[in-house]
Amino acid sequence: MSDEFLIRCCAPTMACLKTGNMFSCAFESRGAMTDELRRLNQRLGRKGLRILPLRWRDGKALLYLYRPKRLERDLRNPLSQKLLSECGYTRADVGACLSRLIARLKADEGFPHEVGLFLGYPPADVDGFMHRKDECKLCGLWKVYDDVESAARQFSRCRHCTEVYLKCLAHGFSLDRLAVAG
Repeated sequence: MSDEFLIRCCAPTMACLKTGNMFSCAFESRGAMTDELRRLNQRLGRKGLRILPLRWRDGKALLYLYRPKRLERDLRNPLSQKLLSECGYTRADVGACLSRLIARLKADEGFPHEVGLFLGYPPADVDGFMHRKDECKLCGLWKVYDDVESAARQFSRCRHCTEVYLKCLAHGFSLDRLAVAG
């Protein structure tokens, strides 16, 4: 996987604007994927980032680049805990939640509705997606049901971040340098 591809998919997480990003990537084998993710975790781990495979199918992995400390904070939100409980998550710790998410992703072709909680989407918007789908006020990186102005600003920040990171990469900045410690 190229640094450019990772930046296109995950710049906002690398810049501490989001908790995480999910994306698909093809690999020659599961072993090649494991080796690549091990290298990336060594490079980015000291910046507070972690990448792991959520699902493997037909030579493609669904990958998750995230900030464990930020995810822990996000999942402690009372509305997040309520939504996770509704989806069968019995423990609130990050490891248990990730294990449950992985199991749900492997069991189904689609994405469970609570996935937004793992990506840093506002819990009120995840709740809206789960319970009030016809009340969506704005579509962007996610469907917005609550604070449209705040979401629109976040969408703009994420787009701008990706543009800036791609320009910096083109000017010789390394992935290690672009990733913000957090």
